[in-house]
Amino acid sequence: MAKTVLIVDDDPTQRRLMQGVCEKAGYPVLQASNGEDALSIIQSQEGQDVGLIMLDLKMPGIGGMEALKRAKTFRDELPIIVLTAQGGIDTVVEAMQAGAADFFVKPVSPERIIVSINNAFNITTLKSEVSRLKRKNDGAMVFKDIIGASSSLAHVIRLGERAAASTIPILITGESGVGKEIIARAIQGSSDRSGNPFITVNCGAIPENLVESILFGHEKGSFTGANAKHVGKFQEANGGTLFLDEVGELPADMQVKLLRVLQEGEVDPVGSKRPVKVDVRVISATNRDLAKEVESGNFREDLFYRLNVFPIEVPPLRDRVEDIPALIEHFIQRYNAEERRDVRGVQHEVMEVLQKQAWPGNVRQLENTIFRGVVLAENAYLSADDFPLLAAEFEAAGIVAGPPLAFGDPEVESLEEITTGLGFRQAGLPAHMADDPVHLFDREGNLRTLVDIETDVIRLAIETYDGRMSEIARRLGMGRSTLYRKIREYGLEVRRAG
Repeated sequence: MAKTVLIVDDDPTQRRLMQGVCEKAGYPVLQASNGEDALSIIQSQEGQDVGLIMLDLKMPGIGGMEALKRAKTFRDELPIIVLTAQGGIDTVVEAMQAGAADFFVKPVSPERIIVSINNAFNITTLKSEVSRLKRKNDGAMVFKDIIGASSSLAHVIRLGERAAASTIPILITGESGVGKEIIARAIQGSSDRSGNPFITVNCGAIPENLVESILFGHEKGSFTGANAKHVGKFQEANGGTLFLDEVGELPADMQVKLLRVLQEGEVDPVGSKRPVKVDVRVISATNRDLAKEVESGNFREDLFYRLNVFPIEVPPLRDRVEDIPALIEHFIQRYNAEERRDVRGVQHEVMEVLQKQAWPGNVRQLENTIFRGVVLAENAYLSADDFPLLAAEFEAAGIVAGPPLAFGDPEVESLEEITTGLGFRQAGLPAHMADDPVHLFDREGNLRTLVDIETDVIRLAIETYDGRMSEIARRLGMGRSTLYRKIREYGLEVRRAG
């Protein structure tokens, strides 16, 4: 979910002050001085990153109320917080009826702003998760629900989209936890069977003596304990999709019956006098090498060829590390909303270690690790201390927990100090912006070396963030170990504010 905040106010000083509040809380910012510019931004490519708007009501041209109403026609899901210097109850009611997520009368404390922004993002995350779960329950998940943009995952999605356009039998292979069921659900949701039943059966979790009854059903009295008629999974999935997870675990006699269902399109319930026609698309999945299982005699060769008409192999997470940051961001947002936490992200050096892990449990293991980290977190950004099960890996990488980044900690300035901590002058410009200490050209007009420019940038960051190394590294987009090395190389001095 986009986390950029768009600040819309005709007062440049107010925009910069509000920007300082948002950026100190970890939210990137875009600015607009009027309603027209704001509407242009959210309709542009750049505006796709905007996840929230802070909107002043009193502006020349298109006023805040009109901009609010128009913005909702473009992106109804976009939360908008309205600000005004004068607000009566009628104005509040009108703004909330127009779709505002919150309403402030200026001046407002930084804490109140951050709480409102966090709440708005959490509500948006929850709505998104509810929508995703509804699509999942309705058999209408699509490939856009799959998180990740690596080339290997993109290849899987392309195959899935092609498979969705037909009724061809599909065999999805891959290690446990890579997301085989998600791929299967996306295939169903992108096919003409979208919205129809999607029934999942874990073939390895069914007691052997109940496999036939559960898959194909039984009639009342057909065996001891059969006190009522039972409709099997194939009949439950009629008109939709049956997902046979861990199909390699099926007993040999059930493999024969499954083959007949696939060939004839009908099932024989236990105790029934006649077969029942079914219209079911079968998608199978396994973490085994079925070709080797066929060679060893554990899996029928004819069934293997019947299932393996369109194979899709989902790569393990260690082979698509580019997807890890997006997955981590998704899990943090999800568990922030579910657990009422306020974790902003992961420290850069910690992310580097997480991306280097083998993750034998793949996406499922990563999700559980982030869930645990969010619950344990005491600061705004997940640090090495929040991953106790990876302590040895962080120690090997030379990483220890950095200084806390949570607001309210004695080592971090409080939100009340933001305007002075950022160095805002009466004119509204931060001191370092007014002084412009980073120059690209020397006195003779020649381009300076990268080392000289980088030295000035790091020195500026040290001054701006009072020597807080984790925050400096995060802002500069480098690991702390790299930052320390460059500080030594450039002979820079680091002092913490007293």
